[in-house]
Amino acid sequence: MTRTQTYTGCTIHAACIQLTSRLMSVALFLATEVSTQQSTGPGFIVASCQRSLIQLNLPAQYVLKQYVRFSAIDQDGAAYVITDALATQCGYTIAYDGWGNILFRTSLYSCYTQIENDTYYTASVKIEISSRPDMGGAMSYLKVVSCPYVWSPREIICEKNYMEVSVRRKIPVISEGVFRDEPEDWSTAFTQAVSGLMSVWQVVFHLSTTQKTTMMTDAAQNIGYGIKTTESRIMLRAPYDAAQALPQKFGNVTFSTVRATLFYKQRWFIFLVDNAVACPVDDLKFVGDWIVWTVPKNVSSLLTGAKYIQSSRIQFGIDLLNLTNAEILSRNYQITDSNTVTITRIPYGAVGGYYKSHVMNFNYGITYSIRPFLENVWVDDSWGVTKYTIIKDITTPFEQRTPVITNETIPSTQIFNCTVGTFLPDVRLVNVSVGGTMLTVSEGVTRGYTIENRTNPDGTVTFILKVPFSDQHVSKEVVPNGIRFVLNVTFVFKIIPYDEIFNITGIIEYFETQPFVGPCGQQGGVLTATLGNLDPSWRIYIKNTQATSGNKLLLPINQTFSTVQVPAASNYIMNEVTNQGLAITIPMSITDRNGNNLYTITVSCDVPSNTAVCLPNGTVKVLVTKISNIPDMDMSRLTLRDTNCFPVTSDDTTAQFTFTVNGCKTTRRFTGNLMIYENQIFYVSTVSGRVIYIMNVTCTYATNGTLVAIYSPTENPPPNAQTGLAPLDLVMRLSKDDGYSLFYEDPEYPVVKYLRDTLYFEVELLYSSDPQLELFLDHCWATTTPDMGSLPAWPIIDSSCEYNEPYQTIFHPVTSDVRVQFPSHLKRFEVKTFTFTQGDAIYTGEIYFHCDVIICDPSNLASDPACMQIGPCIPARQRMGRSVDAGGDEHRLISSGSVFMLASKTRANAKQFENPPE
Repeated sequence: MTRTQTYTGCTIHAACIQLTSRLMSVALFLATEVSTQQSTGPGFIVASCQRSLIQLNLPAQYVLKQYVRFSAIDQDGAAYVITDALATQCGYTIAYDGWGNILFRTSLYSCYTQIENDTYYTASVKIEISSRPDMGGAMSYLKVVSCPYVWSPREIICEKNYMEVSVRRKIPVISEGVFRDEPEDWSTAFTQAVSGLMSVWQVVFHLSTTQKTTMMTDAAQNIGYGIKTTESRIMLRAPYDAAQALPQKFGNVTFSTVRATLFYKQRWFIFLVDNAVACPVDDLKFVGDWIVWTVPKNVSSLLTGAKYIQSSRIQFGIDLLNLTNAEILSRNYQITDSNTVTITRIPYGAVGGYYKSHVMNFNYGITYSIRPFLENVWVDDSWGVTKYTIIKDITTPFEQRTPVITNETIPSTQIFNCTVGTFLPDVRLVNVSVGGTMLTVSEGVTRGYTIENRTNPDGTVTFILKVPFSDQHVSKEVVPNGIRFVLNVTFVFKIIPYDEIFNITGIIEYFETQPFVGPCGQQGGVLTATLGNLDPSWRIYIKNTQATSGNKLLLPINQTFSTVQVPAASNYIMNEVTNQGLAITIPMSITDRNGNNLYTITVSCDVPSNTAVCLPNGTVKVLVTKISNIPDMDMSRLTLRDTNCFPVTSDDTTAQFTFTVNGCKTTRRFTGNLMIYENQIFYVSTVSGRVIYIMNVTCTYATNGTLVAIYSPTENPPPNAQTGLAPLDLVMRLSKDDGYSLFYEDPEYPVVKYLRDTLYFEVELLYSSDPQLELFLDHCWATTTPDMGSLPAWPIIDSSCEYNEPYQTIFHPVTSDVRVQFPSHLKRFEVKTFTFTQGDAIYTGEIYFHCDVIICDPSNLASDPACMQIGPCIPARQRMGRSVDAGGDEHRLISSGSVFMLASKTRANAKQFENPPE
């Protein structure tokens, strides 16, 4: 009878055989079939016994991009295709990972498991693999796995797609002599006793303390429940969304709970078994770069009838394999276990999981996946030992990663060198479009491009593309100040193994500036002129002779500057008579390394002599005449070494400088009894931003001598004050961190930020060396357009106070350092980006920041209406100050470059990457 009971436990299909002889023959047939299939079973399918589950692992190399179908084989050899509904009802789980591997699990109490003495379990699974969706021509494999298992009195498992609970039946002991005197009673009841040996005929679902629903077993099975009875146990399996499942909150975590009473007959007895199962459904949160898994312990539906818990212990692991405490610590997992809750924190990227690239809305991003489990074993006074296992298949939300194209071109190589990255190692570069022509990687290499990948120390990958300037798909434009080379490039990538496609487009430019020529002068019969903005690979020719240090025609100064030295009596120069007199010119040409002519330059040596006037009081006056070979030279933009020292007067052809030897970064040196002051006049190109003109200014004074002075007494003139107005320049910068050491430059705008980022701003008064001035921020606000008065507008600083709704603006102190000479000339503050909302939604898109600035002199305590209007957050001593321009508008408005706000990490459906957009 023991062997017979093994095969009468199937309740899903009408395969429960009552005749002992038929059962024995079926068992013999199955034993033969299983033995045969095991000997010829597929070796690539890895089987293992994991707790109360049997697990099959199918490597991606055998099933990737194939259609796979699983079927369960019963004791009669019949196959049942495992659909989603059948998997939930019968205890099967099928999962795919991001690399194409397939994991198949079956409960030891699945519908078609063969059970022997409730200690030995055998599952037979057929796997079909085909390249066609109709499974035509499929390769078929039969995998038969047997596992022993010792059960606890009650075991609960929360699988990915179902909940399962099994409990030990209590069978009363009946005395052997109870029927000795009434044998006819036994024979009369024998048929009913045998037919009801393991019969479960009725289920009562507890919907509340007062409401119950009763249904027959077959009715419960028809709506998706799995019910099974064996020699010593009764099992109930339910989907998470069963109609009789109740959502209940325990410790802020929602559980799906099912409580049912099963009626079954054992000989002439009717037994009632309470089967309750509860599994968490919203126990995961993603906080920063951590997965936080919270599992409450005091689940009342699982403790029905229990008055106290005697002991409790937990076991944690990955992929159903236990981890030791040392392994948990080495992987940086954090597990906190108390009497009421178990909280597990898993960092993104921890050992045991894996990162995976994906494409969402044509954007590249990554996720992190891991399969942990938590097992809680407790002993109470009602159920005895309960083993409660929760299995999780976790994938973090999609995190967009915007690849960056970086220009690493070295001009002297005449080759564009750009990188794009970074990516996870599952990204492949498949195509490159240069100038609109799409090429495969191999075709690009054939054309002479360098296309390769570089593995970074953190395991990520960066792709490198090198294209010569001379390539026909590189556009070239000759402009007045040089040559502009433009590389339009598109990188096309795919993500293995599912071939998700995305692309990155960029424009790489290099402007090769025209070389500049300094003034040409004559000394000792040698004409000299300085050349700048030179590429180290360029070659300089005077007439048809290459100028080198060997023939003394070229004297290199540094990597990009050289001096041409031509004897005035040589045939290298050209003389020309004009109405202004004799003009001396040096004809030069510049070629690249391949001999291609780049520039033809004629250096004029009719430069006027030094026109510096050195006055005895230390004042220097210099008249500068426009250089003929710099046609776009703006004389008003000339400066001394101190870029704040401009000409006092200028027109289209001349500029007049007046400065003292103690200012404008003038240097001093001594030679004998001479004291020499030196400075330089510079001109910076408006196109390239480089210095293209330098003029030396020198004044020499004797350190000793006799001075005769005649004086007579006279009364001092009455005090007189002269008032002059000058503009105060302001700048508003965005710092890259809270240290205010690195700032975004103009080419980096718009700056892209996520909503969780903090913005660090600095407002500075420029070009002022007055330590008594102090800068105050009256009001600051943000808009979605450059127009300061546009709507919507969000306040950031209100009446000089830190605005605090809903997130507070924070001021940062300013101290002196190498860059900051006058801390009072600066104000720093940070802004929380979650401040910007529209209705109930957080604003994303372009945003501009503006400030209304007031400059005051706190050393003067006289009343000033403008400074008195500064808000209450400024100390009274400062608010009593006098504005710089009391008669004018003391308010100055300043704006930042644009910031583009992007949404922070958003959760992604783990299945949405199975069918990427074309």
